[in-house]
Amino acid sequence: MLDAVKRPPGVLGNPPEPAGDDLSDDDFQQALYLCYEVGYAGFAGVSTDWANEPSLVALRRRLSERFLAGLTTGLDPLPEGRDIPARLEAMISADDSPSAADYLLHHGTQDQIRELLVHRSAYLLKEADPHTRVVAWLRGRPKAALVEILADEYGGGRVERMHAELYARSLRALGMDCRENAYLAELPGVTLATANLTSALCDRPCWRGALLGHLAVTEMTSSGANRRYGATLRRMGLGHPDVTDYFDEHVAADAVHDVVAAHDMAGSFARSEPDLAESVLRGAQLLLRVEGAFARHVIASWANGHSSLRARSSPAADTSRTDS
Repeated sequence: MLDAVKRPPGVLGNPPEPAGDDLSDDDFQQALYLCYEVGYAGFAGVSTDWANEPSLVALRRRLSERFLAGLTTGLDPLPEGRDIPARLEAMISADDSPSAADYLLHHGTQDQIRELLVHRSAYLLKEADPHTRVVAWLRGRPKAALVEILADEYGGGRVERMHAELYARSLRALGMDCRENAYLAELPGVTLATANLTSALCDRPCWRGALLGHLAVTEMTSSGANRRYGATLRRMGLGHPDVTDYFDEHVAADAVHDVVAAHDMAGSFARSEPDLAESVLRGAQLLLRVEGAFARHVIASWANGHSSLRARSSPAADTSRTDS
């Protein structure tokens, strides 16, 4: 894939099928990430026309369907009831995955919080961009609620308050590279899976219910996690506003977004499209599954005295944007 997208757009041929566990397989997740990323801001030296190349679109669909099918295998039964927000709350309460935010608050080092920022850069430097595709697939109250959330993500029209820009500012203030995909070569498959799941659920209208459940739980759990990240940075003496502003913003904004997302967006969508109500909950389950796998990976690595990142040896290191 890396070799292919650096050439002028054309037929990909028949790339070999990846083997192993798709959720944690580095090659599988990086290939899928590249398939999606050419449709966002893209990479330096890579034509954006790849986004519409039929053979790449076919590969993207094949990999994403395989990824989602694997994630949905062996999921627990959904909580019973008719109230979607209450069922989402029950799923969050029942989730026994470890918390990277808790680990960093109580045990983390500066190197580890920097690693966390590297992991999250794959999505947060384009935060909300995938979700804009879903707006056209919604109607009425769910649509208005999603737009309300997205308006805040994009800073209410103020570029300096866009959440992706706040995250880039945090990286710059810590002396880190804030270019999109600058750290792609270091990201393991379990990290890229968290970004790829968002892109996959935003890729086709039939998955819109799952995407809203995914986003709802993201917003419902965000405020607490970002409060702990901010506290961790301050504990380490990294409390300059340019570093912590992103996290502080999410503590405040997502305390409101969680209600909008759970009730006005996910809940009203389930009522307006009852045939897709269960898919809202499935999307929430998928989010909890990939985030749990990510947290277990980073915590196990840190607890054993290892880096949670890959060694920087892949040619993916050359695919970062150069105009950020």
